[in-house]
Amino acid sequence: MKYSTKLSDALHILVFLSLGASQPLTSAKIAESVKTNPAYIRQLMATLKNAGIISNTQGQANASLTCESSEITVLDVYRAVEGNKPLLHWDVDTNPECGVGVYIQLTIADFYQEIQETAEKKMQSITLQSIIEKYYSKLDQLDLESKG
Repeated sequence: MKYSTKLSDALHILVFLSLGASQPLTSAKIAESVKTNPAYIRQLMATLKNAGIISNTQGQANASLTCESSEITVLDVYRAVEGNKPLLHWDVDTNPECGVGVYIQLTIADFYQEIQETAEKKMQSITLQSIIEKYYSKLDQLDLESKG
């Protein structure tokens, strides 16, 4: 099963835009960093624009954040690119004549809902600025290791 990377790719785009705010960034340049194709980047950027997270003019390399990076949460970005899709999925196609098959999935669904709520609460507390700060921290750590 292939997992969606839309969230991590969208966050990558937003960090890239934030760090390169003073220079024009094309979808091709961003795609090179994400290691994908420009059409996919344009699609994600359109989704982020529709959610009000970025603004840009079609055909122009002028995308920018619509607010401060400290105001954009991981949950905002997740909702923009994944909608209300749950993080975990339970199997709805079990044998209806088997008591275990039916009730175990309903039981699992209850726990998955708890996990969803906990994850969303944590995602709401992580901002784009937090990611940028951690990014710089990792760069500093790598720099120290390479010198040491």
